Amino acid sequence: SKNRRVASHKRSYAKGVALTEPAHMPSSHRRHAQWTPSRIVHWAQKTGPSTAQFIEALMASRPHPEQGFRSALGVLRLEKRYGPERLEAACARSLAIQSFSYKSVSSILQHGLDKRPLAEVPSRANPTHSNIRGANYYQ
Repeated sequence: SKNRRVASHKRSYAKGVALTEPAHMPSSHRRHAQWTPSRIVHWAQKTGPSTAQFIEALMASRPHPEQGFRSALGVLRLEKRYGPERLEAACARSLAIQSFSYKSVSSILQHGLDKRPLAEVPSRANPTHSNIRGANYYQ
């Protein structure tokens, strides 16, 4: 092994692009390589449509969907602790605030925010208070 080549890899000159040779991955990682985004979304659909939509958005928010697999599976594992109804509600809330991460869904569940109606989600686009003139002011 002294000064002997063990492996060689293609080099990517594109920023943030990873080239992975499946044969060089540990066996635990190779198992993950067989997963596909559609397979994980299919698992999420068993919980509900918001969960499936959230998982799709989570993977789409990454440069490569595979980079979201662990987070997506972590979100799906939250069902064991909190149940399908709460996970579905937490994913709906996370979609509403456009926060596509495991941490977001986990935090919503830990703080019981999934039990509050979605109408309580503050809108950042149209704040309402006395300093806001509104559309009518400009007509």
